Amino acid sequence: MQRRRIGILGFDGVQALDIIGPADAFMSDAFARDAASDGAGERGESPYEVVIVGLGGRRFTASSGVTFDAHCSAAAAPSFDTIVVPGGAGLRELGLGRQAAIWLAERAPRARRVVSVCTGIYGLAATGLLDGRRVATHWSAVRDVERRFPKLRVDADAVYVKDGPFYTSAGITAGIDLALALIAEDCGPRLALAVAREMVVYYKRPGDQAQFSEPLQFQLDATDRFADLAAWVQGHLRSHLTVEHMARYACMSVRQFSRVFKARFGITPAAFVEEARLAEAGRRLGSGRLSVAAVGRSVGYRSEDVFRRAFERRFGVTPAVYRERFDVRQPPFTEPPLTTRGVA
Repeated sequence: MQRRRIGILGFDGVQALDIIGPADAFMSDAFARDAASDGAGERGESPYEVVIVGLGGRRFTASSGVTFDAHCSAAAAPSFDTIVVPGGAGLRELGLGRQAAIWLAERAPRARRVVSVCTGIYGLAATGLLDGRRVATHWSAVRDVERRFPKLRVDADAVYVKDGPFYTSAGITAGIDLALALIAEDCGPRLALAVAREMVVYYKRPGDQAQFSEPLQFQLDATDRFADLAAWVQGHLRSHLTVEHMARYACMSVRQFSRVFKARFGITPAAFVEEARLAEAGRRLGSGRLSVAAVGRSVGYRSEDVFRRAFERRFGVTPAVYRERFDVRQPPFTEPPLTTRGVA
């Protein structure tokens, strides 16, 4: 088997998980177990070779203080199938950013694909190779990236985006989502699922899924009498949650509550409750032992049919298909559905 060489760029001030997350996915023990299960013996190996490339030298220090010893310097780096550019404050410094852009401009055209994780887009975008392309980055960097690189089409919500040979992703753990998508491209969904189970993460978080759920956005935006409402709703999903109940909790009239809620958060109270219920239902489908009907009842749906239609409307798949895709309790190496949302 010919192994694909993955080059991950390292530099002072890098976000350590942007390196470690994808590296652990590409070098997962799940590959060895898969080889053993196919009768290849106990010592299978990953179809990938991961090489850490030191941009400013062989040794560099992450923003967390963790020190890395790179396999090689940028000047001595071999050719790569895939280049991964992690994020980190160091890459936004003029010297390192320019150094990364020069190296990437030379190496990227010779690689099959080029990946940026989180704010790694600062190094890649500076090459001009992303001009006119749709990209993703960490939500906190969207406006600055748009200002610095106006030729990019930044998708502020996407977890990851593929445009030609370039793959860009949102913050930190989204690098793992993208790594799993790349493994699925190369090795098929069965192995990607095995790696996801090994790492105890979802096999597929759709690339077009918003970086924020409505309940999380609500908690970030909420102030004064709305501050505890999200937690209260989360704790009462099984109850008959009406606008009247929510208004009473917020000590407001129904009319005033509905008006202020919609004006402040851009969503109706009823839509917020449904989003909270469906988000929790997705979590329970992926990790619990309840039947689909029981999951629906546990988050407040009295009818399985109503729950199924609401879930499919929100996620694009039925609860049963969602469970097949994300259930970490399934036996290893069960073939998952091939139809997915977002990037395959």
